Amino acid sequence: MASASRSLSVVIPCYNEEQRLPRTIEHVERYLDKRGDYELILVDDGSRDGTRRVMDEAAARHKNVRVEALPANRGKGRALAEGVKVSVGESVLVTDADLSTPIEELEKLESALAAGAGVAIGSRAVKGSRVELAQPFYRVLMGKVFNLIVQVVLLPGIWDTQCGFKLFRGDIAREVFAGLTTDGFGYDPEVLYLAKKKGVRIAEVPVVWRNSAPTKVMPIRSSMDMFRHVVNVRLGRGARSAARP
Repeated sequence: MASASRSLSVVIPCYNEEQRLPRTIEHVERYLDKRGDYELILVDDGSRDGTRRVMDEAAARHKNVRVEALPANRGKGRALAEGVKVSVGESVLVTDADLSTPIEELEKLESALAAGAGVAIGSRAVKGSRVELAQPFYRVLMGKVFNLIVQVVLLPGIWDTQCGFKLFRGDIAREVFAGLTTDGFGYDPEVLYLAKKKGVRIAEVPVVWRNSAPTKVMPIRSSMDMFRHVVNVRLGRGARSAARP
């Protein structure tokens, strides 16, 4: 198990990603191997397919890969919290198994941290971003509505909380994810709100983004669940997400 500090930890939550994961791991390793000092933490969120086998094979093959696992499906937020908890990086990148935002966009977020931000979030909504393959119209509309609610309730001035590509200073990541109460997809606004409450500067950085199908987001159920948790966070009530993964 890793214990020495690394310059970068990359945490990827996975639920039933047997098909996509091998290519994702290969792509991330190829990019990060050029940098040298990193750890790739793969978190199995109670997958029912061969995801864990793919992870274990990657860890056996590459010294920088480590595997964490939840005993049952808890949700994306909880899987990330478990991965961040064991991370040792000076900075921590959380990203999705589908690599909708290419790993090469990391350098843009690192520039924001170097300029003094404590958190840099990839954004599809600010000037300079490039959506190369868009989501279906109904998901775009629901995302815009949800982000407007988040702005009003929690995070004024942040236009895209739901892009899964986020870089944290390591100490901040471990602190805010330790306080996470939302297990599911609604984790993003909560960790950013926790960082904001601590006075951390959050930079919203334009990135390249490509929709990757299929998705595990259930439009109606997930949106209602996320809205409920945004309200609970604002009111100071801890809550566990019912929408999974």
